[in-house]
Amino acid sequence: MLIIGFESSCDETGVAIACTGRGLLTHALYSQVAMHREYGGVVPELASRDHIRRIVPLTRQVLAEAGVQPRALGAVAYTAGPGLAGALLVGASFARSFAWGLGLPALPIHHLEGHLLSPLLAAEAPGFPFVALLVSGGHTQLMRVDGVARYTLLGETLDDAAGEAFDKSAKLLGLGYPGGPALSRLAQAGNPQAHALPRPMLHSKTLDFSFSGLKTAVRTRLEALEQQGLAADPAARADLAAATEAAIVDVLAGKALQALDQTGLKTLVVAGGVGANAPLRARLQQALAARGGQVFFPPVALCTDNGAMIAWAAVLRERAGLVDWAALRGETGFDVRPRWDLQDVCVA
Repeated sequence: MLIIGFESSCDETGVAIACTGRGLLTHALYSQVAMHREYGGVVPELASRDHIRRIVPLTRQVLAEAGVQPRALGAVAYTAGPGLAGALLVGASFARSFAWGLGLPALPIHHLEGHLLSPLLAAEAPGFPFVALLVSGGHTQLMRVDGVARYTLLGETLDDAAGEAFDKSAKLLGLGYPGGPALSRLAQAGNPQAHALPRPMLHSKTLDFSFSGLKTAVRTRLEALEQQGLAADPAARADLAAATEAAIVDVLAGKALQALDQTGLKTLVVAGGVGANAPLRARLQQALAARGGQVFFPPVALCTDNGAMIAWAAVLRERAGLVDWAALRGETGFDVRPRWDLQDVCVA
């Protein structure tokens, strides 16, 4: 079966085609970063309007690249949440209309499930069960994954997520949007030991996270640099960026290793945009090798939001026998869920 997947939860428009037998065939992505950079962050209304402009050309592109006629498709998958309501509505309404016009079933996919399963797109994919560190946008979670739709929450952020800590710290430093990658680039020239920043909840008895205190500490350090007349000094700014990144990486890596210890598992999967962070990847690869385990990441190009992970989640649900395509084929209405608990898509 050929499945076309649509992703439009925030500021990237993604379309992909995957096959239940042959895997991912092709995917295309348009990022709105350049548009939102002028405003210092995502403007929901502009994001929605841009999805409208991009989704049809991207659909034509992937169909042409895969050499697939629309009538050859077997199903449609789309992100139904969580995300920005307006952006979700663009992708969902287009996907459902596309499916209705072709007489195809349309499957709503949880955005975080797409991220969670995206490492299974890699050439070397993990086997179940594994611990997953999900670091995407406003989400930072640790999950035990025993199979498709068999997810157990181990811990999550109590306030700011890791991605928000990167972005907010970058904004304090006056860096451009998106802040996380900008801070990481600046950090390459800095000394991570230059500032003793906190590692919130690193040694707590739970697997929960908290990053709001780190953001406050970065602001306090920056104010001290301003008083010393060093706030604009390139070396001082690089040092603070490096110390911030090191603190976030320490917490993420430390909690992930604690989760492995608590579950007794030796396989770790990292998914989501922060999963592209080079220091985090290096730290976890070294740590898992030392303990005789393995860590898996999605391809760097698929760490951010993309249609491939949505189409692939649908493929994996089909392979697991979790989809009643006949029932979906008859549905005409739809909705989106800007707030959607991942546990809602699990099976007993």
